[in-house]
Amino acid sequence: MASFWIGVVSRSHVQKGVREGFIQLNHGKKAAVQRLHAGDGVAIYSPRTDYPDGAPLQAFTAIGTVVSGEVYQVQMTPDFHPFRVDVEFHTCSEAPIRPLIEDLSFIRDKTHWGAAFRFGYLRVPEADFLRVAQAMGSAAAFAVAA
Repeated sequence: MASFWIGVVSRSHVQKGVREGFIQLNHGKKAAVQRLHAGDGVAIYSPRTDYPDGAPLQAFTAIGTVVSGEVYQVQMTPDFHPFRVDVEFHTCSEAPIRPLIEDLSFIRDKTHWGAAFRFGYLRVPEADFLRVAQAMGSAAAFAVAA
């Protein structure tokens, strides 16, 4: 049975992942991507355009399905070897989070909603994930899961 996740990644980093078909979370830590399995849905929330000091964005910027769940490590620089999982990203539009806050059950405190994203990734109920997918114009990609 598929699980549904939201990862927190700046838009510029998301765009690289979409182009190359992968996701890395929590600055490339293995533990974050080890929780993802083949068939899981993953949406990306981008608080900013760039990390760490980009302009505020506060939008969902990508959505996809985990391909195999196989975790692998790459070398980006001599000192940075992040862990990744391959994702098939679906065609979508960015969706601002503010219009969705009231409808998302995983956001318990609607006033301090950003706290829900503080750990860099989180598992969410299927209904919440599908609401995000719908806002992004990508619900059809997950119709089988509904």
